[in-house]
Parts: sequence; C-alpha cells; structure tokens
Amino acid sequence: MGKYFGTDGFRGEANIALTAEHAFQVGRFLGWYYGQEKKAQIAIGKDTRRSSYMFEYALAAGLTASGADAFLLHVTTTPSVSYVVRTEDFDCGIMISASHNPFYDNGIKIISGTGQKIEAAVEEQIEKYLDGEYQKLPLATGADIGRTVDFAAGRNRYIGYLMSVPAHAFKNVKVGLDCSNGSASAIAKSVFDALRAKTYVIHNTPDGTNINTNCGSTHIEVMQQFVTEHGLDVGFAYDGDADRCIAVDHMGNVVDGDKILYICGKYLKEQGKLANNTIVTTVMSNLGLYKALDREGISYEKTAVGDKYVCENMMANGHSLGGEQSGHIIFSRHAATGDGILTSLMLMEALMEKKAVLKDLADEVKIYPQILENVRVSDKKAAREHPRVQQAVAAAAEALGEDGRILVRESGTEPLVRVMVEASTQELCRKYVDQVVQVMREEGLTAE
Repeated sequence: MGKYFGTDGFRGEANIALTAEHAFQVGRFLGWYYGQEKKAQIAIGKDTRRSSYMFEYALAAGLTASGADAFLLHVTTTPSVSYVVRTEDFDCGIMISASHNPFYDNGIKIISGTGQKIEAAVEEQIEKYLDGEYQKLPLATGADIGRTVDFAAGRNRYIGYLMSVPAHAFKNVKVGLDCSNGSASAIAKSVFDALRAKTYVIHNTPDGTNINTNCGSTHIEVMQQFVTEHGLDVGFAYDGDADRCIAVDHMGNVVDGDKILYICGKYLKEQGKLANNTIVTTVMSNLGLYKALDREGISYEKTAVGDKYVCENMMANGHSLGGEQSGHIIFSRHAATGDGILTSLMLMEALMEKKAVLKDLADEVKIYPQILENVRVSDKKAAREHPRVQQAVAAAAEALGEDGRILVRESGTEPLVRVMVEASTQELCRKYVDQVVQVMREEGLTAE
C-alpha cells in the first residue's frame, strides 16, 4: 500500500485529499507512460458523484496534454470499464469512483490492459511523479496533442454482453434492484427488463449528492423491507460503482457474498464449470462458508482482503470463481474484476436452472455469529503490531479453538484497524472483540 494508492485506488475527500491537480497529474503520467512508443488510447468512466465530472475533465486534460486519446464512457460501472479495456484493446482504463464511500469522497481506479487493477509497480511510479521525484514529462505539441472521444458505445456493448450471459430468461420473476443512486442506475434495469423479469427499481435517480445515501449494498435493510413489502421473489443491491452485489431472498433475509460464493460455486460444480474445484475467498469469509464447502467437497483458498488479491490468485492458478463477503464476486470466465450486475445474473441463472428459491439454497450455509469493529487509530501498523495487542489476539484465538476465530487487520483505505471475531454465540464475539479494543485504548493507540 503506497502513499496515495490503497487497495482500491487513490481515494479521499474531493478537493481535499484528492484534487483536480492530482487527477491532471495522473493523466499526464499515464498518457506519457503508455504513449512512449505509440499514441496511447485510454478509456475513462465515472460514477454519479458531483465531483466525478471535475475529475473526468482533469484526467482527460492530463492525458491529452501527454498525447493520449481519452475515450469517455461517461456514467458507467467499474466492471464496464474493465470489460471495455479488455475487449477493445485499450492501453488502460480509469474509473472515477469512491465505490461505497459518501458522495463527498472520490477516487481514481486504474485498470490495466487485461481488465484487472493496475500493477503496484506502476502505482509506485505515479506516486513518485505526484511527489516531484520523477523526471519532467514532455508535453505533446501540434498534431501530437491528444483528443477526447465520446465512447458511450462502449458502455452499450457491455450492456449487450451482460444480456447474453444467462441461458435462461427471467420471465415473470419479480426482481427488486437497488441501484444506490450510482452507476448501476444507467444499466441494471435495462438488462433485467431485456431478460423479461418484472423489475422493480429503487434509488436510480442520482443527483450527484445522494449516491450510497441510505441505500445500496451498504444499507441492505432498505432492500429487505422493499422485497417483503412488495412481495418480490428476490432483490439485489449494488454499491456506488456497481462492482459488488448483496442479495435478499423473498422472506427478506440477506444473502451476502459468502452465501453467493457457495450457491454459485455449488452450481458451477454441478455444471462441470468450477475450475480446479476451487473457490478463492479472503480471510474475512465466514467460518460457516468453509464448513459448507467442506461438506460439498469443494476446495478453497484464502487471500488478503481486496478483490485485487482474489483476482491475482484466480488468474495465477486458473480458478473460475472467487470473491469477498462484501459482495465483490469474480467470475473469471466472464470478467476480470468484481461485477455486481453480473453477479446478480449468475445467481439468477442458478435459481432458474435449479427451479429453486434463493432462501432454500442460501440456508445450506449456516453463518457463524460475527462482530466486526472498526477502531480509528493514529497509526495502523503500530496499533496492529503492538505487543499487548498481539498477546490479546493470541489469547482469544486459543480460547476460541476450532469453533471460532479472530482476525485483526489494517484498512486499506481508512485510518482504521478492523477487529473481527466469529464464534458460536454473539456474546463470545463481543467478549473477545472488546478485550482487544480495550487493550488498544489502554495503550493510547486509538484516535477516538
């Protein structure tokens, strides 16, 4: 993790931690970096935040000043940028989004030519340029100056691709969609309508300031209520840039990323399409998922938190399914990154093929009680590695044994240490989380 780039790009409050000048400089570097031997072509997408327009034009200015052509996808999803870059032979892509963060934050995600998140080595070079530690970059002149191109057609091709993925129509299935007033607002309904679902949509009227506000995958209680009140068969909630999805069954129960991995993994195995009979998870997946996979004879691997690491593992080992509890799910046969809308389509495909309701499939996984507490600290590394904190964690792990676990990790995007405990009861979870957090407070490690 670098000075500016975390696990999910360069993110911060717009015009405070992340400014238009930063965006211009990132564009300048990328235009030069990919254009050293040819004219670079770089695609840009954005979510619905007010500041996304500012960053879009700043990035485009930097790219064209370095001689690159900037192709504007306008409001679209992160996975659509990945798809377009991968299939249209772009040098790289840029997504302007802070994902599930509040509207006043924003971010710059850089996507490689393979559709995956950019290599850390390139991010390091960008950071050096931002800090004035890099060579002075030449400005393009004359006919070498780049241009901007309206490329809404690229987004439309992505929509067409999504429609082609399911083998079944969703005729007469009542589906709820929470678009989080974000990127999915421009795409999700048209896809489900085309597949003949009875589509009920909420939070698809973005105004620049309402993205993720009491809606979407981080406020799943809204979709739970919507599904039960309207008698829907299933509901799907996306985050701001639509690279994650959380589902709700017809009874209003939440089906998170762990249960989605189980349902889709079991289905793909039955279809002979689960490569290596393996699912890639992160260390944050619930113990209940692993016990269910053991029962079904499905292998699994664990990575650090972040769909970037899940994707790296999948590509390196040829696995076809992986993801996170938060709803970032990667189907490598169809995409190179997490894709919320694709995830909902794949889950629907499993339901239609098996002629099942979501609740019955999800209930096969018995989720262990879990408490995750985000502790604001002044120094993440110092807090996590403090001897007394490590002693408290070790003591909790020994007490929990095979019927639970504790995990303490640093946030990749915020000044937080996350303390997570899973156990047989909520009371045990609370007990061991409190013990670790109390040690942090006693040692003056918190910033509360």
